[in-house]
Amino acid sequence: MLDVHRLRVFRSVVASGSVQAAANSLGYTASAVSQHVTALQRETGLVLLSRVGRGIEPTAAGLALATEIDGVLTRLGDVESFVADLRAGRTGSLSIAYFASVGSAWMPTVVRRLRRDFPEIRLNLSLRDDLATGADRPDVQIVVEQGGFTAATGAHAHHLLDDPYVAVLPKRHRLAGVESIALAELAAEPWVDNDLAKGWCRRNLIEACQAAGVTPTFCVETPDYPTAISFVDAGIGLTVLPRLAARNLPARVVAVPVTSPTPLRCIYALIPTAVHTAEPVRAILATLRECAKKAEVR
Repeated sequence: MLDVHRLRVFRSVVASGSVQAAANSLGYTASAVSQHVTALQRETGLVLLSRVGRGIEPTAAGLALATEIDGVLTRLGDVESFVADLRAGRTGSLSIAYFASVGSAWMPTVVRRLRRDFPEIRLNLSLRDDLATGADRPDVQIVVEQGGFTAATGAHAHHLLDDPYVAVLPKRHRLAGVESIALAELAAEPWVDNDLAKGWCRRNLIEACQAAGVTPTFCVETPDYPTAISFVDAGIGLTVLPRLAARNLPARVVAVPVTSPTPLRCIYALIPTAVHTAEPVRAILATLRECAKKAEVR
């Protein structure tokens, strides 16, 4: 990764036209500026400056890099200002992305705390299941990943919860009153699918079924957990989904833990390094951990 400080020094050399002028502007010695430029050339593998008479001038590669550096430094300045605003609780915007079952279970609590403690912050909430990267990355994203997940460079991953799956059944079902259900016991039952997109949570369930020697027979395919639960309430079949999605079930429906094996989805909060220590972001993470702790003891 390129050193941002060296980029600043090189940009100053190009802008001022000489090493000495850049040194005067930055408060460095000419030798220190030369060392930074030499190190940057070594990092990039490019010749960035060439000698012309007794002076220097940027090469074509050096000019191209200097132009690119302008955009990087402008963006970095915006991020630094944004972080300063967040630390001070000043007006700004904060983006949070989350998946559906967390949205209904945790996000009202998160937003309530932010509105109470940082009332001037404008919140931008979005629903997404894919992992955002690059410029599209929000300030906080709650995601489902495999156990042991680590964030890419420039972000931090905080494990929040291992969410076990449950079978959602009509109360009159023969297994509704048991403490737990082995997946193999559901082999002959009609299932209601709850993820037409066949995302990670659904694939995780299918892998657990395969481990138990079970091939679910889906009599109905639905696009989401609430719709699948409604079909269970209507007596169409059963559905198996993460426990967090089985909150506030209809009166005629129950959730029973699944075992042998128990599918788990691991929930993480991803936070870019640039905003990781900002007070509102720290408040979000603390609130998410509180919500996850409550969900664990249910």
